[in-house]
Amino acid sequence: MQPQLLLLVHWLIKDLSSGRTIGNAKEHAGDDYDEIQKLKDFLAKEFEIKDLGKLKYFLGMEVARSRKDISISQRKYVLDLLKDTGMSGCKPADTPMDPNSKLGSREDCAPVDKARYQRLVGKLIYLSHTRPDICFAVSLVSQFMNNPTEEHLDAVYRILRYLKMSPGQGLLFEKTANRAVSVCTDADWAGSITDRRSTSGYCTFVWGNLVTWRSKKQSVVARSSAEAEFRALALGICEGMWLKRIISELGFQDLQSINTLCDNQSAISIAKNPV
Repeated sequence: MQPQLLLLVHWLIKDLSSGRTIGNAKEHAGDDYDEIQKLKDFLAKEFEIKDLGKLKYFLGMEVARSRKDISISQRKYVLDLLKDTGMSGCKPADTPMDPNSKLGSREDCAPVDKARYQRLVGKLIYLSHTRPDICFAVSLVSQFMNNPTEEHLDAVYRILRYLKMSPGQGLLFEKTANRAVSVCTDADWAGSITDRRSTSGYCTFVWGNLVTWRSKKQSVVARSSAEAEFRALALGICEGMWLKRIISELGFQDLQSINTLCDNQSAISIAKNPV
């Protein structure tokens, strides 16, 4: 039986990233250059296109390949951001946030340029696509887009100082024999001093590689740390189920159960006995 091939193409406005074929009959992923070339020839007949070869740079993201792994970073984007903000010569910070203070604790802070603050935070949001280590900090400063103050701008500068320490850090995707989907969840109970809502966070690993992550404030006030952790656990499980469904649609059927990791014993007990 001839294996069926699925050709994956990422098309964004006028930029087309490299294709990928997956043979779902043998559950084996690999590049079928004949099929990719057929697609390029078809598109060339319909549109005016230019083949730039293997993906190396795409919308500010730098891609490096080897036989064992693929790395994605935004080093040039970070350096340009530091240069535009005048932070190229700043003193690097060890963490993206000050662990001893929380946003909103300072009073009588002067307002800052709203448009400039929104531009900076918007650039950091785009940077978090390859930098999960700043995800929580960026999520926090983005909550004050409508009325930023000097306190909030200082928090943005702290993130920039942290980026100065490791501008080339990014994502690494390695070939592994692991075929599991894992989800790690956590919650910051009543972390916001303005409304006392908690923040959910999760990260998912597919075949041992980090693929998705999120930091989002919960919609209601949790009355206990167990409730906050359980909400984060439910959010992470939904993400894991979605990823498992996507992998199944790509032709990989024999998937293992989702491994879910949580550091709160009460939330784990509730998950085992929800009644």
